[in-house]
Amino acid sequence: MTNGPGPAGPMGRGPNGERPQRAGTPLGTQPTEYTGRYVVLLDQQEPERGMEALRSSVGIASVERVRGAEPGAAELLARPDVSVVFDELGVAVVDVQPDQRHALVTTAEAEPTIIATEPERVVYASVITEPHHTLTGFFPTYRSDEDEVTRHTRAELATSLGPAWDEQNTTWGLQGIRANWSHLTGSGVKVAVLDTGVDTDHPDLTECVEATASFVPGASVEDGHGHGTHCVGTVAGPAKPGHAPRYGVAGEAGVLVGKVLSDQGVGSDGQILAGMAWAVSQGARVISMSLGAPVEPGELFPQTYENVARRALRLGTVIVAAAGNESRRPGFVAPVGRPANCPSVLAVAALGKDLGTAFFSCGAINGEGGEINIAAPGVDIFSAAPGGTYQTMSGTSMAAPHAAGVVTLLAQAHPEASAADLGTRLRSGAHPLAQPATDVGSGLLQAP
Repeated sequence: MTNGPGPAGPMGRGPNGERPQRAGTPLGTQPTEYTGRYVVLLDQQEPERGMEALRSSVGIASVERVRGAEPGAAELLARPDVSVVFDELGVAVVDVQPDQRHALVTTAEAEPTIIATEPERVVYASVITEPHHTLTGFFPTYRSDEDEVTRHTRAELATSLGPAWDEQNTTWGLQGIRANWSHLTGSGVKVAVLDTGVDTDHPDLTECVEATASFVPGASVEDGHGHGTHCVGTVAGPAKPGHAPRYGVAGEAGVLVGKVLSDQGVGSDGQILAGMAWAVSQGARVISMSLGAPVEPGELFPQTYENVARRALRLGTVIVAAAGNESRRPGFVAPVGRPANCPSVLAVAALGKDLGTAFFSCGAINGEGGEINIAAPGVDIFSAAPGGTYQTMSGTSMAAPHAAGVVTLLAQAHPEASAADLGTRLRSGAHPLAQPATDVGSGLLQAP
């Protein structure tokens, strides 16, 4: 997810371990914010019938249909006089006047081709960075020689490592999930990263970025925030970077970069859904979303995101999302945020270098859909940064792209597998940890 405690953004923490927050907002009191528009889930067999019902009874703005691969979606979303329908996923974003909202609700209840309507939320991202790595500095020893591997099972090895990691050649995160032992590279597999964009000129990433699209009005896909470039690097940074240890899981994957959050870290449900539709239309086998919004204890998962995730699964796309950073362990555990709290989305928790649950990582507090599916490295994660540089960040945002990278490797190894099967393989390949499943799901993510 995203870094902040706000309604959404890159999940992370500050250099002193503080919880990020929006300026002028007391910690823990951020209200949920809405755009004033509504997200409408339509029956994919009869989408026009539902839109016609809204036109006749609610008086919504003129409708523009957008296929994910078409340009101009961002500009359409920015226009208050236009309602946008994304054909791939059967989702519309509509502008409804305040005095028509009751009519919207009653129409949705009466019209069977309108499956769900939900207020569109504002989402946020907060920059959370650590000082740049000193690549010539001291790193503790990582006991990873062949003798260790043969004398220990993989699970025993993972739990015995503790904080001793040598990151001279490979980041601790890749070592923890054993990506450095995998012969798979992600070759031939498309993975989408929906975030704040990417530094398209970063020398480590120019080869892996296959296509880009911005869903932020008036903005190019270039990343002025840093969070998106970091996530892209974790998913598919090269096996042999020119000036850094290896930090990418699937270095030969084709990355589709969708900018759904602005350089100020602000976006909306409509922008995220537009990015998802685009990614599916481009043939992404995996969508990585290090973004989201906190939810209250007992809050149900969002119907729109859940149904979109189901539709994506049927089309062969696995959706991976960060679990959220609102916890303050050991005293307080917050519920998994949205959209990771959807049953059809894989929710990823964050682990520290001791393989313990990160203090900020959300847990399985709510019911169906609110569980943690798997855990991955999410503290002090080194990856790419804008300007051809590197930085270290922490958060469930950093854990999610590790998981997306491993799903990409699984898709390469099992090209005929369904999306549901890839998710099952991801979970079944994890190694158990001492923590309860409410904190780490199936356990520590492992590369095939």
